[in-house]
Order: sequence, then structure tokens, then C-alpha cells
Amino acid sequence: MFFGNYRFSCLFENDAQLPPFKGSTFRGVFGRALKNVVCALKRENCDDCLLADKCLYAVVFETRKNSNGQGGRLAAPPHPFVIEPPTDEITHYRKGDRFAFNLLLFGDANLQLPYFVYAFEQMGKIGMGRRVNGVRGHYTLEDVTSGDSLIYSSSDKKLRADKEPEKLTLTEVHQAKGDISVTIRFLTPIRLKFENRLSAELPFHLLVRAMLRRVSSLFKEYGGKEPDLDYKGMVIRAQDVRTAENNLRWHDWRRYSFRQESEMTLGGMIGSVSYEGALGEYAPLMELCSRLHIGKQTTFGLGKFEMEIIS
Repeated sequence: MFFGNYRFSCLFENDAQLPPFKGSTFRGVFGRALKNVVCALKRENCDDCLLADKCLYAVVFETRKNSNGQGGRLAAPPHPFVIEPPTDEITHYRKGDRFAFNLLLFGDANLQLPYFVYAFEQMGKIGMGRRVNGVRGHYTLEDVTSGDSLIYSSSDKKLRADKEPEKLTLTEVHQAKGDISVTIRFLTPIRLKFENRLSAELPFHLLVRAMLRRVSSLFKEYGGKEPDLDYKGMVIRAQDVRTAENNLRWHDWRRYSFRQESEMTLGGMIGSVSYEGALGEYAPLMELCSRLHIGKQTTFGLGKFEMEIIS
């Protein structure tokens, strides 16, 4: 599966007021900007649009059930992007303040990068956050980078699309002998459903279920096929892994949905959890998912974690 990680660096043109967690705000305004950029028929309902199957906005935001024509465990495919907002909890920005965020793209969405860059540039003109002195926060997109490569610069308004996206793979590994320990630290809240309800606990088997669900759906939709893994066996063996230390806590926050025209309360687990046991076979899966995010509302940037293995 092709994978791209793009860094957007921006400069505020006026004072801005943003929430502590900015992912939902970024995603909401980005959706409006992208639709303005690519929508040809200016329809309100994408379901009735005859161009929906080819329109980038519909592909990105209106993902169809089983869109690749194959059966699967999930009712709908995942979105081909993740916005990683600034990790600080700064809420007030002054004119001239800088901020940066990451955009993760999966599969052929990387080929549409120019549209994403232009949409985020237009997003700065639309403005975001609460109004300050009657005006939302406007910004200038200064540059876009990927690793050490410059993709776009406002100085010359040129897009350099010669960098190949990374190719991600995941293959089954043999179970390592002996017990090891791992600590998972969630940098953004994680929302997981188990047995049709949101879970406030994270036993290892639940973490493994979420990771397997994430990689299988992403690779199937945007990489051509699911990784060849022992899905059932990995879940069963995960039930023998012990929770050594649990420092997770539930965190609620509110967001405004422009599409639903209402405020919504979202919650998720934040903090860290440590596991002990036969964890060796899960190391590649955990390392990969630390880059992909897991759980619900990943497009907001939720479900981002880092891991530390102690052998």
C-alpha cells in the first residue's frame, strides 16, 4: 500500500481562537474547502451525483460500502487520509504565529496530492475556529514537505511531485519465544467499540482487534488485498497477554459538526498502558499501526500512539 506523510507549515494572518484538540476543526474546514475546489456540479447531496465515483471529494469523504466490489468484514471502507493536528493545546494564536500539521494519505490518494495542497491553501482563506473581532483565523500555507523533500513553497507557488510515496507492507512473523513487555502511549484519544459499545478499557486482545481491523481494511481498500495474517489465531493468543500497568483515562471534548449543524460530544482513552507476555509476533503490527492510527474518527487524528518494547 502506498503511504505518504506530508508536513504543512502555516502562518496566521490574524488572531485565531481554536479548541485544545484541533483535529475535528481541521477536518471540517478541509472538507468544505475540498468540495469547493473539486465539485463540478455543486450538488449538496453526493449520493445523487453522477460524477460521485470519479470526484475526489466523494472518494475522500463519501466512501461507499464495499466500494472495491469485494466482500469484507467492514460495512464501509476507511477514508484514505488522516489529519494529524498540532499536538499542543494552545487555543489562542496571534497574528504572525506559526503552526504545522501532518497529512497522511493512503493508496492512490497520493496521486491527487496537488488537490489536497490547493484545498489546504484555500482552507486558510476560508478561515477556521471561533471568530475573533468578527473574523475567523486565516492563514497562509508557507510550504509542504515530505521528509527532507520540499513538495510546495509559497515563494514560487510550484508543486514538486517527483517524490515517490512509501510502500508499506506487513507479513506474518513467527511468534518469538519468551515474554517481553511493551508500553503503548496514546498521543491523541482512542475511541474503540467492542460488542457494539464504546470501551473504556484496553485489554491487549482489544488493541490487537483494532490494529488488525485497521490494517486489513486499509490494505484491502488501498493496497489491493489484506495482509496474509493469522487473524483469528492472533486474537486468541492476545488474550493470554497480561496488562502490567494501566494509566489510561477517559477524556471528553466537544466539537461542532458543520455537516450536521450541531455540537457533538466525543470521548476517548488517553494515557499509557503496559503489557507483558508473548508479544513478539505483534511487534511489526504495532509498529505499523503507530503510523496509521487506530480506532474511530482517525481522520481527525485520533488513535495516534507510540510504543516502547523492552525485551
